[in-house]
Amino acid sequence: MDRRKKSGDQAPYHHGALRSALIEATESLLAQRGLEGYTLREAARQVGVSPAAALHHFGSVAGLLTEVAILGFEELARFLHEGGQAGDTPTARLHGKGIGYVRFALAYPARFLLMFRKDLLAPQPRLELAGRAAYAELEEGVRDYLGRRSVEDLGPSDQALLLGAWSTVHGFAHLALEGKFGPPQADPSTFVKQVLPEMLKRLFPAPSPRKRPRAH
Repeated sequence: MDRRKKSGDQAPYHHGALRSALIEATESLLAQRGLEGYTLREAARQVGVSPAAALHHFGSVAGLLTEVAILGFEELARFLHEGGQAGDTPTARLHGKGIGYVRFALAYPARFLLMFRKDLLAPQPRLELAGRAAYAELEEGVRDYLGRRSVEDLGPSDQALLLGAWSTVHGFAHLALEGKFGPPQADPSTFVKQVLPEMLKRLFPAPSPRKRPRAH
């Protein structure tokens, strides 16, 4: 006997609930199988709807993955902001944001690996805005560190430092996720707690106190 709902019956999900369920199922599958093992068909099966129903809500597989990536950038911005709140000096705040970046990647590896795969995502204004908001958090940390009041005050060397900071924590996060820090059973969070702070101190040290002019 076919137990599927007939067209006249009440749908098992209202619009918003089905979208949320599909996004949640997609995140779960990405975490279990990675990007290569993900299929829209399996996400729809886990929710109990047809692939066509999933496509109706998101337009394409890329549309569904884009919603997960948007959540990723929003959560990354939160981790960066909270990391910066932990410091009481510009240097400590920048280091905190860097640690927050890597902590996000370890907490949400599926989101992190997806967020920067433009080949899998759909052009979406909300995605661009979410990405800019996360980048602005890191940019703010560098401006604070350099003593620059606005983005317009960042010169070429300042921009280079900003890109260097981003590259440092982004690369560290990838290496941690790939298990490059020690044997396979090693806990990457240990490196985040012990090694990353020391690395950030060396690459982005506290500015030396200015020497007072000699009295004449």
